[in-house]
Amino acid sequence: MFTEYDNNNIFAKILRAELPCIKVYEDEYTLAFMDIMPQMAGHTLVIPKESAVTIYDLSDEAAMACMRTVKLIGSAVEKAVGFGGSTVFQHNGVKAGQTVPHFHFHVLPGSILDASSIKGHALELANPEELKMMAAKIISCIEDRQP
Repeated sequence: MFTEYDNNNIFAKILRAELPCIKVYEDEYTLAFMDIMPQMAGHTLVIPKESAVTIYDLSDEAAMACMRTVKLIGSAVEKAVGFGGSTVFQHNGVKAGQTVPHFHFHVLPGSILDASSIKGHALELANPEELKMMAAKIISCIEDRQP
C-alpha cells in the first residue's frame, strides 16, 4: 500500500535545505532534528532521506537505517535530559494522527502516559534558543557514544 508522496511537505523541504532545522544527527540515510512543537523537552524527530509517507511505504533498507538512528538518538536524549527511559512512536496516516506526510519517528524522554509532563501533539511552538540548547546537550551525548 503506497501513499502518494508530497514533495512539498515540510520534511522534504528540510531535507532539500529549503527550510531550516535544528539538527542533532545526520548520516547518509537519516536525519534527526528537534521538533519545533515539542511535546516535552528533548522531543526529537528521526526521518529517512527516502521519500515515504508511512512505514508501509518505506523500503526495508530505510527502515533499518531509521532504527539504527532511533537507537542512537533515543539513548542520547535519555542521557541529555537525565531520564532513564524514553518513548518512541510514529503515526501512519492522518487518521492515526500523522501531521507531516513524511515517515518519521518521535523520540521523547520519559513516558507519554505522564499527562503532567507532556503537551499535545503539534500544538505549541517552542523557543528556538531553548531548542538549540537542548540540541547541544543531545549532540554531546551522541558524541560520547561514538568510537
